[in-house]
Amino acid sequence: MSRRYGAVTAVESVSLAVARGEFFSLLGPSGCGKTTTLRLIAGFDDPEPDGGEIRMLGDVVNRKRPYQRPIGMVFQNYALFPHLTVAGNVAFGLEEHRVPRATIDGRVDRALALVRLDPATFRSRRPAELSGGQRQRVALARALVLEPAILLLDEPLGALDLQLRKQMQLELRELNRTLGITFILVTHDQQEALAMSDRIAVMHAGRVIQVGSPAEIYEHPRTEFVARFIGDANLFHGTIRELDGGTATVVGSEGIGWRVPVIAPAAVGAAIQVAVRPEWHEMFRHPWNADHRNGFPGAIREVVFLGEQRHALVTLDHGAEVRVAIGRSASADPPTWRVGDRVWVTWRPEDAQVLHP
Repeated sequence: MSRRYGAVTAVESVSLAVARGEFFSLLGPSGCGKTTTLRLIAGFDDPEPDGGEIRMLGDVVNRKRPYQRPIGMVFQNYALFPHLTVAGNVAFGLEEHRVPRATIDGRVDRALALVRLDPATFRSRRPAELSGGQRQRVALARALVLEPAILLLDEPLGALDLQLRKQMQLELRELNRTLGITFILVTHDQQEALAMSDRIAVMHAGRVIQVGSPAEIYEHPRTEFVARFIGDANLFHGTIRELDGGTATVVGSEGIGWRVPVIAPAAVGAAIQVAVRPEWHEMFRHPWNADHRNGFPGAIREVVFLGEQRHALVTLDHGAEVRVAIGRSASADPPTWRVGDRVWVTWRPEDAQVLHP
């Protein structure tokens, strides 16, 4: 599907298939087209006349309004009605769908219990009397009470503090598994997408760049954009000097040879770019050739404390700077690194991910 606004193409030729019951995330930076894609799915916006079809449960829904589609939606700002109680907010969609009054109260209470809000405690409160996390749960209950086949979530956790956001990530994942509802999440938070999703579509400049499981996206990025956007990555450039079975010897501008796995098509003389994650590197105080590792000499410019781990920023002798996670394995030197230390930054050839142009 495609969507243009005047001369600006917000979404271009996006083609996705999301399985029933899947937790699927649209991930990318601001302005990449992910929210427009969600609005097209929801029916708040229409694709171009030649922009393709949107199918839900096998039916084409291009001409259907949002309330005619089998969806529920949780908005980024929650969009709760301040003059209504919690029960009134959750019941709003049921009333709009002309659900019999006799069944509404029971469905509202079940939806509140589902998101871990005690109906007896919360149903009479108004949004102003709730915390951010409680308002988020009410918005979620309002969507779930309609028993949708597909739940659309537009960055619903962005306003929450870190610990509550992590807690809600787990609860949303559990709801997805328990209810069997298809979840489609829009987020710019890489860790959020990696923690919650069955599959991720990485978007950039209105296009889907790569689709895969969190492990596939992280461990096998196809492009420089994906490698840099999902986590940290050190990039190395060079020219293939020799092909030998499943590996290639590459020489960069620094004149040092290093080896990488071969991808097709590969030819001697071809330019190549690879990504290596900081945690796939190790540092040693002397040249290290065991296991046929690649290695570059350099000096530590900075040691950064990140809570769960530390990173060393190393300026290599040929001028490039790389980031190395300290203490990857027990075989490495003790993590007593200091600014100015001379080191060898190494990695195994199989840990280098060759990127597509």
